[in-house]
Order: sequence, then C-alpha cells, then structure tokens
Amino acid sequence: MKIDLTNLFNGSKNEISVNHSFDMSDLIYSSYTPIKDAVTVKGKLFSKADVVYLDINIAFAFNGFCDRCAEEIVKDFSFSVKKIVVEELQNENDDDDYIVVKNRVLDLQELVNEEVSLNLPTKILCNDDCKGLCPQCGANLNVSKCDCKKDVDPRLSALLQLLDEE
Repeated sequence: MKIDLTNLFNGSKNEISVNHSFDMSDLIYSSYTPIKDAVTVKGKLFSKADVVYLDINIAFAFNGFCDRCAEEIVKDFSFSVKKIVVEELQNENDDDDYIVVKNRVLDLQELVNEEVSLNLPTKILCNDDCKGLCPQCGANLNVSKCDCKKDVDPRLSALLQLLDEE
C-alpha cells in the first residue's frame, strides 16, 4: 500500500488515517513461518510545524515453538512505531528516528515488513518460567519430572564413591 504524502509535505493540517491489514504469511523466522493471520496496522500520518510524523500501531499473532520445551505456542505481539518522515537525510547516522520517502510516497507494506522483522524476538518462550526439556531423556519438565540421575562433576566423582561405600 502506497500513501501519497504530498499534501502533508505542503503543510496540510489534514491527517491521513491508517487502518490496514497485511498478509505476511511468507515471512520466515528461524526455519518456519510464524505469522499465519493478518498483521493489522492502525494509526495516522500528520503534519505539525511543517514536519510530517508517522504514528502507527502494529499487531499480529505469532505462531511458533518454545525455544526451551519445543511446545507450540501462539503469542500476541503489538508495538508502536513513531517516526519522522523526510524526503532526504543530511546526516546518515540518525536514520533510526526517520523514514526517508522518495517522490513523497510512503510504501507502508515495506515499512511494516521491516518493523515486524526487527521486532520479532530472538528467543520465544511459552512462559517466563519454562523449565525446558531434560537433557538426558528429553522429558518436558513443565509437564512431569524425570527420574534421570543428575550428572556429577568428574572432579567430585571420587567423593561420590565414598558415599556409595556406606
């Protein structure tokens, strides 16, 4: 979706409302596609004191696997994007707060793809206190305890033999 910002760059006080859904089912995260449903974008573009601002909220459901226990999970993500829209940057080092548009046209699809990719977590857990899998038998420690013996540090194995003799 392309949005013409000519009126805003010319000082118009009219806001441009954004309420759109995008299909991002082809986005690859790790080795799978986590976004099955639409990504919704709501917000506005507006001009204030001859500066064009973008203020949007991006929301989607993340379908994936817990990085500790490998259980399937669905988590809702939502984050806001607030940036200044410019036609060119004088200093290339300050590009995090700005969006550079060509010909006064903003490609919203491209922006949303980039923001979603940058805001996906590097590690996803089913819950904050996930216990994961037993490294020996593979049992999900969130569901049940396993009867595996804990590994003993080889430096302390001689002391363990003393306990076995009693």
